[in-house]
Amino acid sequence: MKFDVLTLFPEMFEPLKTSIIGKAVQNKILEINLINIRDFSKAKHKKVDDTPYGGGAGMVMMPEVVYDAYNSIKNKEQAKLIYLSPQGKTLNQKKVIELSKEEHIILLCGHYEGIDQRVLDEIVDEEISVGDYVLTGGELPAMILIDSVSRYIKGVLKEESTKEESFSGNLLEYPQYTRPEVFNGVKVPEVLLSRTS
Repeated sequence: MKFDVLTLFPEMFEPLKTSIIGKAVQNKILEINLINIRDFSKAKHKKVDDTPYGGGAGMVMMPEVVYDAYNSIKNKEQAKLIYLSPQGKTLNQKKVIELSKEEHIILLCGHYEGIDQRVLDEIVDEEISVGDYVLTGGELPAMILIDSVSRYIKGVLKEESTKEESFSGNLLEYPQYTRPEVFNGVKVPEVLLSRTS
């Protein structure tokens, strides 16, 4: 699975170099490319935003710089482009599993008041939200999407790890216990002790 991430802040993705996702990248099961949108600005000081037409607070990312960054991606026509946006459909386990079947996903991280609608209409296949709240940008949602989808890519986890877990069959996972058998005076439930190998 290949992820291309269009972002103004590639340094925010440092956590993806660690743990399970980091190992999957090292083992070439996943490919995560960070594309700095600011690198495609033709402005003297690498400006990427401007005031919105019609007034209002905040700034809007300009269409040309986003479009040029997008056009730098190889084989973009075969990829699914997702814009991380509060207006999108909420990410859930069904969508995660559906996205894990894609071979190439491009994630577009917005900032400020958003991105000029004209470029969104031109390149975006789907808008996804990670919840009904507002964040400063799309980077954290992009990491959530990469992490949740990657768990279903063959070789990232042991296959049995995703068979029975929270949100499978619309249920949450049951409480988990490990050694020691007694912690702070509380014992592991007896029914589980009889199953321990």
